[in-house]
Amino acid sequence: MIELLTGLLGHAVLSGSVLALAALGEVIAERSGVTNLGVEGLMSLGAVVAVMTVAAIPHPWVGLLMAGLVGGLGAGVLALASVVLRANQVLCGVAVTFLGLGLSATIGRPVAGMPVPVIFEPVSVPMLSSIPVIGPAVFAQNILVYFIYLLLPLIVHFWLFRTRYGLDLRAVGENPAAADAVGVPVTKLRVMAVMIGGILAGFAGADLTLAVVPVWSDGMIAGRGWIAVALVIFAGYRPVWAVASGLLFGLVTAIGFMGQARGWPVAPAVLNTLPYLGTIGCIIVPILAFPRLRRAMAAPAALATPYHRTGR
Repeated sequence: MIELLTGLLGHAVLSGSVLALAALGEVIAERSGVTNLGVEGLMSLGAVVAVMTVAAIPHPWVGLLMAGLVGGLGAGVLALASVVLRANQVLCGVAVTFLGLGLSATIGRPVAGMPVPVIFEPVSVPMLSSIPVIGPAVFAQNILVYFIYLLLPLIVHFWLFRTRYGLDLRAVGENPAAADAVGVPVTKLRVMAVMIGGILAGFAGADLTLAVVPVWSDGMIAGRGWIAVALVIFAGYRPVWAVASGLLFGLVTAIGFMGQARGWPVAPAVLNTLPYLGTIGCIIVPILAFPRLRRAMAAPAALATPYHRTGR
């Protein structure tokens, strides 16, 4: 029983790190007032580029950096269309998703099904990794897991809520006209936020193929990008809660895998839908049960609204 719980928690932490990383990037983008629905495609590009990179240069950090670069470039295309040219953000995001999925499937054919030559190996924390159940599951993970859960959300939270740049970014997401009136560069900040979100989405894809599932196959993102977008709403657009939500959905995913592995009398298709059912439930049920959460989960006022300077 102890080994079962340890395995379940360990898989939850590992799977949740992918969702947490993508959700953090989406928090930054949406705080600036831009809805990035291209996360799924950017994650797919990051995943395949990471595998192709480590196949040529066998070092996981190089693969991670290249995945982030590709994610940032893909998000730059989205920012150009939706922020600079003020096209519909939803349509642009969906277009980027399909572009990323199609492009990754095409360029990834030579490496499809091939084991990844190098991955991020687990690093055990002395003493802590020996704690029963929790130790091996939490403190014997790869270096990315520690960074995603312990450092990155705190860094993003401090930047958004304790610095002038974060204040400007949130002001752009709430009222871009007022921010522009006091000299805040609205377009520049929105483009920057979208590209940072794209970089983190690329990192999330690389995390999937270099740490969680060390092989590339077409369609392996399997809706994780869409779940990450939903997690941002569930987390109330706050980075720390977004990471916690990623861990929660990692647990839901782990339960589904465990059910299939142990032969539970439940159709595999039902177990595979648990993360998506959980996404719907975690957004709808709390609001119905606690109406006051509507205000806490409220989106930035100017979200998905293109800004056009007038009168100048």
